[in-house]
Amino acid sequence: MAEELSIPYRYEVTAHAGELVAEYSGLAEGESSGIKVSVAGRVMLLRVQGKVAFAELRDETGSIQLFARANDLESFEAFCSLSLGDWIGASGEVAKTRRGELSVFVDSFVLLAKARRGFGDKWHGINDVDTRHRQRYADLWANPEVRAALRTRFRILSIMRKSLEARGFIEVETPMLHPISGGALARPFVTHHNALDMDLFLRIAPELYLKRLVVGGFEKVFEIGRVFRNEGISPRHNPEFTMLELYQAYADYGDIMELTESLVNEIVTTLYGASKIVYQGRELDFAPPWRRATLEELTSETLGVEVTTDLGRERLAEIANGVGIKDDPSWGAGKLMLEIYEKTTEATLWDPVFVTDFPTEVSPLSRDHRSKTDHVERFEAVVAGRELANAFSELNDPDVQRERFAHQVEVGRAGDEEAMSMDEDYIRALEYGLPPTGGLGIGIDRLVMLLTDNSQIREIIAFPTMRPEQERD
Repeated sequence: MAEELSIPYRYEVTAHAGELVAEYSGLAEGESSGIKVSVAGRVMLLRVQGKVAFAELRDETGSIQLFARANDLESFEAFCSLSLGDWIGASGEVAKTRRGELSVFVDSFVLLAKARRGFGDKWHGINDVDTRHRQRYADLWANPEVRAALRTRFRILSIMRKSLEARGFIEVETPMLHPISGGALARPFVTHHNALDMDLFLRIAPELYLKRLVVGGFEKVFEIGRVFRNEGISPRHNPEFTMLELYQAYADYGDIMELTESLVNEIVTTLYGASKIVYQGRELDFAPPWRRATLEELTSETLGVEVTTDLGRERLAEIANGVGIKDDPSWGAGKLMLEIYEKTTEATLWDPVFVTDFPTEVSPLSRDHRSKTDHVERFEAVVAGRELANAFSELNDPDVQRERFAHQVEVGRAGDEEAMSMDEDYIRALEYGLPPTGGLGIGIDRLVMLLTDNSQIREIIAFPTMRPEQERD
């Protein structure tokens, strides 16, 4: 209890480590700045050499050395007894030691919080992957590169918001609890509302509510938020993840392609000063314009023969079987075409490409293609072999939308747990009139993976979904 009472309720910080390094690195060996500061952070290294002690103080901006001498610091023994991870505040003059190390020459310090658990070896951090992801609060200190990746993530979101607002978009909020699961093809999480005695679904996408806002007169809207899909965990999948969804009235999927490549390139150049980055040892160039090619053209290039839905279901089933896809009798030619593309082609696409013109069968919310039968105006932006974005010319005919929903209901009854339901209220909204509209969804987590050179989604989510500890092997 006595120790608790000795911990102050606040501490006045006048400088951060990164600022001091930037401002005073030019001091000569042994030179003093004449400036006294108060810094705070964690002790991440401590060495005692007789009547002199050296500590590394790490805050959110970086690290700086604390230099303590028994003759200058009344509580020198207490300083020497600090533990790795303790939070302290320290005051003193900024100077360089005779060995050229920029330091705060400590004349007083105060313990701000005691670390009762260790952070692992200073030089190696925490290496156990499960521990790192489960105890992220320790990982962020022991492995600074993790904090740097998350800082980049948060900056990406800031740049994205500012860029969209500069284009006239407004940020909105829509429900996370939905009475009907819809907006994407995915298996939802189900919960129960006791007061209303009804089941609700955690949203798998905000799409249908955002388009309701366009019906209501908002011409350019976007939302950045969590979505939830009851699916497996993998290097690229987490059950809850972050999406940008936006909708622009009076636009089609061609306009959205231009917006997508411009927005992503702006983020890249703002972060790194150029359109080119290196991801997993290979260069990626985000400079517009990105390549545009149809799903069927790209698949045909990969397989060396023409592959289109015009071949018919029987022939596409033969091709699918030939590349290791098990045919499902409920699939039509469009679904088979998509399965063949995803099995053979998607992973081979490296530089950004817009994969366009999907089969109608697999695109229940997209508008019919203006010149290609049984296709819709939809694209996926693929980068480094994975989908980054999905976009449509939005379906705005309520009668066609009802037919598409009805087909999804049939597919669901046949056993597809990812199928959509009939959403009568959304159809009613369309009956009030949805103008020509382009929509876009970007997976924020996958974008951050690309821009931080990470191949594992858990590395760029602050708190990824984990099994309960008692279930670990």
